[in-house]
Amino acid sequence: MSQIDKASRRQKIKDRSRSSVQGTTQKPRLCVYRSLAQIYAQLIDDENGKTIMAASSMTKDIKGQKGSKTEVCRIVGKQLAEQALAGGITHVVFDRNGFRYHGRIKALAEGAREAGLIF
Repeated sequence: MSQIDKASRRQKIKDRSRSSVQGTTQKPRLCVYRSLAQIYAQLIDDENGKTIMAASSMTKDIKGQKGSKTEVCRIVGKQLAEQALAGGITHVVFDRNGFRYHGRIKALAEGAREAGLIF
């Protein structure tokens, strides 16, 4: 399977899942992007088209963490959940962005749930 096929396949899956996943001000969308080395997560208000808050494995306090990529993803999820709870957000809608709910994506979601986010 070529790289173009993979990208177009993920885009189709992403479009299909985004038709049912919509973020609001009270219940924003938790969008996750996974690259080969990093992970990025952000809370998005689709009604106003704004990113409320974001966390990634590139932030200063997470970048120095030891451990596997999956463990770092769990830490990113916890950090984003703590930011959200401090901002008064308790419920979110999870957007896996066309990626399978497996491995690093699942670890980020579990880390956010452990810290108190509900989805």
